[in-house]
Amino acid sequence: MESIIVKKPGFLTTVQDLGRRQYQHFGIAQAGAMDTFSLRIANLLVGNVEHEATLEATLVGPELQFNHRGYLAVTGGGFAPKLNGKTIPLWSCVSYDKGDVLEIGTPAYGCRAYLAFAGGIAVPPVLGSKATFLRGKYGGYQGRALKKGDAIPIGSRKYEMPRRRIHDELIYNFQRNEAVRFIWGPQDEAFSEQQKEIFQTLSYSVSNQSDRMGYRLEGEAIAHQEGADIISDFIAPGSIQIPQDGKPIVLMADCQVTGGYTKIGTIISSDLPRVAQKRPGDAMQFQAISIELAHQTYKQMERAIQLVKIQNESLLKN
Repeated sequence: MESIIVKKPGFLTTVQDLGRRQYQHFGIAQAGAMDTFSLRIANLLVGNVEHEATLEATLVGPELQFNHRGYLAVTGGGFAPKLNGKTIPLWSCVSYDKGDVLEIGTPAYGCRAYLAFAGGIAVPPVLGSKATFLRGKYGGYQGRALKKGDAIPIGSRKYEMPRRRIHDELIYNFQRNEAVRFIWGPQDEAFSEQQKEIFQTLSYSVSNQSDRMGYRLEGEAIAHQEGADIISDFIAPGSIQIPQDGKPIVLMADCQVTGGYTKIGTIISSDLPRVAQKRPGDAMQFQAISIELAHQTYKQMERAIQLVKIQNESLLKN
C-alpha cells in the first residue's frame, strides 16, 4: 500500500475527519477537525469526498516523505509549506513524486494546517469515523498523535488531478481579528442584561490552558445572578461556558458531551473555523447575533463550499 513516512511529527499532528456527531447521545465525544472548513476544502481540492480524513497539524507542522506519486493540498492557517525546499501555495492542489519531502513549518498567523492527500488516509474507521480522539486513545493512527517513523497509509486515487486552487474570495481570512459571533443561551438568563452587554464589550485572550477540548480565556470576569452550577445538560463544540470564576471557556472539537456550568451562548458554526485558528495569546471578542443571521452566515459558508465542488467537477470533466 502507498504510504507517507513521518520524518518529524511536528508539535501535534493527528488524523482527523468530520468526527462522530451521530454518537454524541451515547456520551461519545464528537472529535474531528477543529477547523472543518479548511478540512473540507483541502479534500475537495484533491478530489476526495469532503469528509475524508486529513492530517491536522498544530503550531509546528510535520516533515513527511512520500514513497509514491500523488497529489496533496494544504489549507488552514498562514503556514508556508515547502516541497523539496521550494514553497508551495496554500489552498491549491499540488503534485508530488516518490521520494519528495514535504515540510509544513510554522504559521505566520493561525495555528492549524490541514493536509489532504488524493485517495485519503486509509486508516480503519472507529464508530464510523477516522478521527483521532486523544483522550480516549482511539481512532486515527493507533489512537495517538503521529511519531517519527510512522507510515501513514494512503488510499488509491481514482484519476489524475488537474492543478487547481480556489478563488481568493472563498478563503477564510484568518488574519482579521473580528468579533466571534454567537447566539444567546441556553442559560443566558443566569446573567443580568447589564452583564450580557458587558460581555460583548470585553476583550479576552486565549490562555496557555487551551487544547482541542476547549479554550480557557483570560480577561474580566462575568458575574452570575446566582451561581454557576446547573443540572448537567448537553454541550456541543462552540458552547461558551461561564464557570464560577466568571471567565469563559469555549468548548471545541474534543469537548465532553454534558456539563454542569452555565452556558451564556453558542458560537455560530461558520465562525468556529476562525476560533479554531486562535493560538495562546490571541485576542477574542464576542458579538451576539440573531438565529436568522446565524442561518444566513451558515448558508454563505455552504455556498462557498458548493462553488468549490462545482469548480472541481468542471475541471475533472475537461
